[in-house]
Amino acid sequence: MLFNTYVFIFAFWPITAAGYFLLNRFRYTFAAKCWLTLSSLFFYGWWNVGYLPLILGSIAFNYAFGRLLQAKSETAARYRKTFLIAAIGGNLLLLAYYKYADFFLGNLSSWTGHAFPVLHLLLPLGISFFTFTQIAYLVDAYKGKASEYNIVSYMLFVTFYPHLIAGPILHHSEMMPQFDRLRNKVWQWGNVSKGVYIFCIGLFKKVVIADTFATAANDGFASATHFFASWTASLSYTFQLYYDFSGYTDMAIGAALIFNIKLPQNFNSPYKALSIQDFWRRWHMTLSRFLRDYIYIPLGGNRRGEAVMLRNLVITFLLGGLWHGAGWTFLFWGLLHGVGQVVHRFWGKLGRPLPRWLAWFVTFMFINVTWVFFRADSWGQAARILKGMAGLQGVSLVDLKTLAPTILLLALFLPIVLAFSNSSQLNDAFRPTWRSAVAVAALFVFSLLYFNRISEFLYFNF
Repeated sequence: MLFNTYVFIFAFWPITAAGYFLLNRFRYTFAAKCWLTLSSLFFYGWWNVGYLPLILGSIAFNYAFGRLLQAKSETAARYRKTFLIAAIGGNLLLLAYYKYADFFLGNLSSWTGHAFPVLHLLLPLGISFFTFTQIAYLVDAYKGKASEYNIVSYMLFVTFYPHLIAGPILHHSEMMPQFDRLRNKVWQWGNVSKGVYIFCIGLFKKVVIADTFATAANDGFASATHFFASWTASLSYTFQLYYDFSGYTDMAIGAALIFNIKLPQNFNSPYKALSIQDFWRRWHMTLSRFLRDYIYIPLGGNRRGEAVMLRNLVITFLLGGLWHGAGWTFLFWGLLHGVGQVVHRFWGKLGRPLPRWLAWFVTFMFINVTWVFFRADSWGQAARILKGMAGLQGVSLVDLKTLAPTILLLALFLPIVLAFSNSSQLNDAFRPTWRSAVAVAALFVFSLLYFNRISEFLYFNF
């Protein structure tokens, strides 16, 4: 089920909220938790009910190992490391099978000349997010940072529908206490008004802005050759991805706030970044946190000297690229960002900081160019767009005339991205008034006009 659909906005979301708070109102708190858990599973199964056994099996597997890792017996303590390795291995095997099996078989066929039949697996929605969330839980359980929870609480932590499909990647410590806090079980108009406010901003970003840029990006990546068309394609995708992911993040935060649950911030104006390091502190912040805590630091972080630290950075971003998609272009995108981090470190040692405007320009151009590999369906498509951006395939004034509306739109939204506060800042400053109510209603109604072209969020594919 998508957030940007009539069935979610006018049926599922209000019904689940009403049921949850009514059950809590009559002090059926355990039943309320069960209701929200079952509702989240229904939300997940709406897309393909056949994958419900998959997520339920994953939950049962990780809950069982979590209990083993938290057990106090002498036998359990002796084999805790073995349990952790087995549990993480099981999660990674599940992820590898669904996400990378066809990629591996296709490349094996190319390398050996033997045609290995691909499996044509349909990637289950959210598998990367609920898998990473549970891996983090297992590691924390191993370190003694996770408390013992009953199965319903654990299921709700994993499946809570605002975050289930495309993040953020959650930590048990920031979510479990919220589900059990008594004041969170009472309907709070302040959180409802904030939740609706931020949800409507995200809805507008997605269906009006991101999906408008998507048309230009798709057309451009399919056929752009010359200078203006190639730049329009790359920048359109840069802004499509920005508003698509920002819109999803806002809607997830807004949907959760109705239940008095505060999801962690996952997006903080990343195109304002003045370095590639700053960008990753602002973009998909919970993924950056996961990569740092569960890959970079276990590899040794910066504790074993400069050379090892730089190696760890590159490996971490390589794996981050591979997480985003089963393809060599994704791997190369991750490599570029890892190398970008290394270059940033070396430049910092020179002690010659760039002027702020130049630091921003270099960072933004690097991000824009690397998004080409992130978006491209093949090396050939990426090469065609990059050659066009470099002017190696000529300049067409016909393209400039044809693409003038999109170019003007890009010129309008770049200063908006740089000047406006991000949604979390707007939400923190929000105070319900008749003016804000009118503004939210206008955004909502205008967004509904665009529901004839409903599309999935880009991070659903990851």
